[in-house]
Parts: sequence; structure tokens; C-alpha cells
Amino acid sequence: WVPVVGLEIHAQISSNSKLFSGSQVQFAAAPNSLVSFFDASLPGTLPVLNRRCVEAAVMTGLALNCSINKRSLFDRKHYFYADLPAGYQITQQRVPIAVNGSLSYSLCIDNKMSQMVTKTVRIKQIQLEQDSGKSLHDDTRNQTLVDLNRAGRLGLFSCFSPPFCPDMCCGEEAAAAVRELQLILQTLGSSQAVMAEGQLRVDANVSVHHPGEHYGVRTEVKNINSLRFLAKAVDYEIQRQIEELENGGTILNETRAFDSKLGCTVPMRDKEGKQDYRFMPEPNLPPLILYDAKSLPANMNHQQVVNVDWIHERLPDLPSVKRAKLVERYGILPEHSFTLLNEDGLTEFFENVVKQTQMKPKKVIGWILNDLLSYLKQHSLIVKESPVSSFLLADLLNLLEKKEISSTAAKQVLAELWKGEGKTPFEIVKEKKLELIQDQKELEQICQAVIDGQENEVMAIKAGNQKVLNKLIGLVQRETQGRSNPVLVKQLLEKKLSE
Repeated sequence: WVPVVGLEIHAQISSNSKLFSGSQVQFAAAPNSLVSFFDASLPGTLPVLNRRCVEAAVMTGLALNCSINKRSLFDRKHYFYADLPAGYQITQQRVPIAVNGSLSYSLCIDNKMSQMVTKTVRIKQIQLEQDSGKSLHDDTRNQTLVDLNRAGRLGLFSCFSPPFCPDMCCGEEAAAAVRELQLILQTLGSSQAVMAEGQLRVDANVSVHHPGEHYGVRTEVKNINSLRFLAKAVDYEIQRQIEELENGGTILNETRAFDSKLGCTVPMRDKEGKQDYRFMPEPNLPPLILYDAKSLPANMNHQQVVNVDWIHERLPDLPSVKRAKLVERYGILPEHSFTLLNEDGLTEFFENVVKQTQMKPKKVIGWILNDLLSYLKQHSLIVKESPVSSFLLADLLNLLEKKEISSTAAKQVLAELWKGEGKTPFEIVKEKKLELIQDQKELEQICQAVIDGQENEVMAIKAGNQKVLNKLIGLVQRETQGRSNPVLVKQLLEKKLSE
């Protein structure tokens, strides 16, 4: 079986006001507290296009290698639902603002970060689209209420890989592509793209077919709000369709939802009868005209137009460029640069530690990815919530780099720092007596005691089995409670064994 996955992505543009009205945009505001007359579709109200939204759409299109239409059109998409008071949405169906783009993203092979491949997914179009309101279902009172705060809110609608173009074939690929898009939107500032707050929503179109045959009937999984759920929903739907077809069943052209608790998709409504949205030109909005440096009239008020070339010149470094610069600047592995960018705020944290410590970046990255990040994930915290600041971690790594403590002791200190009791690494080292033993004679005595108590191991080492030496080093470390320098201990043991 060959799976085919297409995505439709709705991203909320970062702006103080809505797409066609002056109403404020704010997450979790009191229901119906951010609604203008236009949002409520009162008679006689007219849309006024938000310039910021147009600039964000152009910026996103350029970053995704799209062709920007200098003349785009607005349309009405008609359908009737409780949370759509006008009975239509303003969108761009005929001539959207950007078309024919592409997005490159990287994927791990067999979950191995050291083995990554780069793939490209096509982008059919990016369009400005008015959002609907939100229906709130109150099961206890058996009623549905409508919140229009979201109505008329600004949205970018992008279609990844037209539904029957096989650019993606599994949930992991879909999640990786959306994650890259999310990073791009956040880098541009065109959207905060926080999925948990509904700022980025994904609809997945899934079908399967035998190689060489026509594409199968597709289903649409609506409103997925997490990358993990997206991967699970797509993979579940692929497997469900394969099992259904192999058991002699048929796939319905339907809309489904992903139940995160059950880990499966469930039917919502069928799509056998194609819905007629009765698209028509939006009569209250003229064509959207964009300019470039060549076409910009000399007497034009620059505050009233959008200059595509001006926006293009001010595009920031995209995630792919940032990763390349991290690898070049700090000598870290490419896969480490992906982890740094994937965790919000981790790149800045890493760079702050590097600036404040004498330790080489290649060693710093290990402490951040293996130790700090594991603590954060264990406690479900983001980088900004870490009780260990970049200053404290740098202070700790400086003690380690100066050979004042061992790596074992450093891990103990990090565990104490995580408690957030306000102590410095130096204070913890003194309090717990974790500093390295500086008296070489004392170390020599401990090494000799270990050698005297391990006759079999000593014989094996003298017979040529040098691997056994690591056991003796470990025993010395245990005797000193991690307060001995392993390199020095090895030298002392080798010296004594050769006598």
C-alpha cells in the first residue's frame, strides 16, 4: 500500500487587531468581549483590510518560496452555521496572495538524530481568510453557546501538497513539515503558531492505494492541535484504511476527528454530497494590489501600500540558515542544531552559557542536551521556566573546566541547583564537600589500597587486558565519592601497576 498525505494549515497572524475590523485580538478573553459591529455582521458594516496581515502574508509567502501575486482577489464562501453570523466567510479562492511554494524539512531515519534526510513538500497556495466564531457545547444544560471573539480574526490558510500529490506518506513526515513551518512562522513573527492556543490548526487528508493504481478515496481529519496528535492521527488513519480495504470494505469520503484519549480517528460527517459554497467575488473589497521597487509610483504614499521588495530585503534568517550558522560558529553536530531550534528558547540559553563559560561549545552542548533538557522534560517545563539559569550553569561548568570538581560531582551540583534554593554552584560544592582531592599523596594511598584489594584484576591488567583498568578507576571514584580526577587516577594507577 502507498499512503498519500496532504495538509491544510490554518495559522493565526500575529496582529493587535482582526483582519477586517479594529477589534482587539487576545487569547482566552471573556466570551464575546472582543466583537465589533462588523464581526457580529450587523447590517451596514463594511470590512477594512488590516495592512499588517497583508505584510505578514507576503513575508510568509516569500519565506516559503512562493510566487507573490501582485493582484489578488477576495471572495465570499457561503455556508450556514451558528458561529458564522454573516452566513459567509471572506477568503481568497480564485486568486490568492501567494502560490506554488515549497518547504524543505529534515527527518530522522529510524529515530536516529545522527541519520537525517531532507525532504521537500509542495505548497499549493497561501491565502488570507476570515475566521469563524466558536461554538461552545454545554452538555450539562444541553445547549450550545456561541463566542464571536474569534469571528473575523485574521488567518493564513496554506495548503501543503495538493491532496493527491504524494509529497508525504506518514505521520512523522507530516509532523516534521508542520514543525518546520511553525518555526518559520515564529521566526518571521507572522504568527506565534502556538497549537495549544489554536493559533495553528491542521487538517490532514489521507488516502491509500496500490502502486501503479489510481489514488484512493481520501478522508479528512479535522482540527488537529498538536504535532504528536498529528503524527498519531495520520498513522492511525493510514492503518485503518489499509485494514478496511484488505477486509473487503470501502473507504468513505468523510470528515473525521482525532480522539486523543482513545488514540484513534472517529467519524464526524460524510462528504459524499459535495458542499456548494457558492463562491462569489467579495463586493465590498477591491482587488488587493501589491507593488515592488519597479512598479511603485513615485508620488505614492508609502504608508498606504505594501512593497514586496522592501519586505523581502528585511526577511530574517530562517531556521535552516540559523542551524547552519550554529554548526559553523560552534562546531556542534548538525543534529544538535535541530534540537536547539526545536526547543523554544534553547538556542539563546546555549549561546548565553557559551559566552559565560571557559568550556568549549562541543562540551557545553552535551550538558544542555543530555542533562538540562532531560530535567526540563522530566518536569514538563519549558526553557524559560528552568530553575537553573544560563548564568548558574555556566558557573558550574567553569568549576568543572578548572578541574575543581569532577563530572560526577557536577551532576550532583546540578541536581541541587534544580531545587531552586538560591545557592550558587560554589556554595553547594563547599557545603556538600564535593571539591576534588588536591593532595596527590592521599590519592596515591587510595589507589594503592584499591590495587591491594583487587589481585585478580591486577593480574589481568598485567597480562595485557587494559579494559580492567576502568574497573579500578571506578573503585577509586567510589572510595573518594566522586572527588577524584579520573585522568589523574588513571595515571597514578598505571604508574603503580608498572612498578
